[in-house]
Amino acid sequence: MKIGFVSLGCSKNLVDTEMMIGLSKKNGIEIVNNEKEADIILINTCGFIESAKQEAIDTILEMAEYKKNGNCKFLIVTGCLVQRYKLELQKSLPEVDLFITIDEYEKFGEKLQQLINKKLSTYALKYEDRYLTTGNTTAYLKIAEGCSNRCTYCAIPYIRGPYVSRKMEDILDEAKNLNNKGYKEIIVIAQDTTKYGIDIYGKSMLAELLKELCKFNNFKWIRFLYAYPESVTKELIETVKNNEKICKYFDIPIQHISDTVLKRMNRKSTGKQIEDLIKNIRQEIPDAIFRTSLIVGFPGETEEDFEKLLKFVEETKFNKLGVFEYSKEDGTPAEKLKEQIPKRIKSKRWNTIMAAQQKISEEKLKEHIGKEYEVLVEEVTSKYIIGRTRMDVPEMDGLVYIKNTKNVEIGSFINCIITSVKEYDLIGRIV
Repeated sequence: MKIGFVSLGCSKNLVDTEMMIGLSKKNGIEIVNNEKEADIILINTCGFIESAKQEAIDTILEMAEYKKNGNCKFLIVTGCLVQRYKLELQKSLPEVDLFITIDEYEKFGEKLQQLINKKLSTYALKYEDRYLTTGNTTAYLKIAEGCSNRCTYCAIPYIRGPYVSRKMEDILDEAKNLNNKGYKEIIVIAQDTTKYGIDIYGKSMLAELLKELCKFNNFKWIRFLYAYPESVTKELIETVKNNEKICKYFDIPIQHISDTVLKRMNRKSTGKQIEDLIKNIRQEIPDAIFRTSLIVGFPGETEEDFEKLLKFVEETKFNKLGVFEYSKEDGTPAEKLKEQIPKRIKSKRWNTIMAAQQKISEEKLKEHIGKEYEVLVEEVTSKYIIGRTRMDVPEMDGLVYIKNTKNVEIGSFINCIITSVKEYDLIGRIV
């Protein structure tokens, strides 16, 4: 029996997929990368916004073709889309043999066993069974499930439930295992990492966790994603500042800067608090890298609100910035808000912000020319050594292209001088 996996959406979803792969391998099911060879195809879906839902449906229909033209006997669909729309999907997608909600992950092996009629020894998905798909250098470390922030536009609490932290000792046991396997870059993830530990320990324990991770000898780079502005404490800033292993990288999703819009979003920070936080971090850590995400066209967003956001982007000069057009999500409070913004206006505002940010990104990248950086090698071709600096998160940020003049191994670190920029990437030469 052979199984192929397709993982859609965020890195948190990828960790779930890795646990599914681990359980399959533990039970002697062969993992294949070519869907044509797979007897079972499993798609782990995202259901966060409309475009992600459409991608999931398209992928399901694409994989269903292998039941006609390949070896596929069983098609399984899991994840966020199934958690929200299982009954509707069962009616509209008869090609799928098994839908598994997130709530049913405790019985994942049991359900798989019933479908393929093969005795399996492990039923629940477990972190210790993970089979890492991110190579031998970089690994994600998920520290919590769900979210309790209840932003009015977001469906995550309805899909993943309230925020539930993992016990620190369990996280550190997993980290110890990754350290012993030689992993060099650890990316700490949760829907909101800054809320870590509040439900268990009565206060945020992210700074304490990061300090503990710094004690592992093989970890060279440690990152954390995503830090909500109201929960970025003085202790957390000091921890990042004072520990060399922690990348000076702050991914802070602010969504907007207008107090009126922030209030309608049920965000916990005001515009001034956000501005003060960024100024404070830059004062404490002058070389800090900032990434944020914004929503344009939220219900009730006026031209004045948008102009305020645009001015903020132009003046703050984020290193990296993502923009989303507001998307109505079923069951969220924002879906029922009046003053919904027409699509053409949302698109116009998106284009305006992105055009402004493109100039800023080019300007910020040019600041690196002539400077020396350590690069983690991720790919080697005959022409280039390709990698990332501390300033870049995999799959999200840019790359460094270095002219290949010497033999280097994937997973190694080399130093380079930046000589030029190209769109969102850097070009360099080996020191």
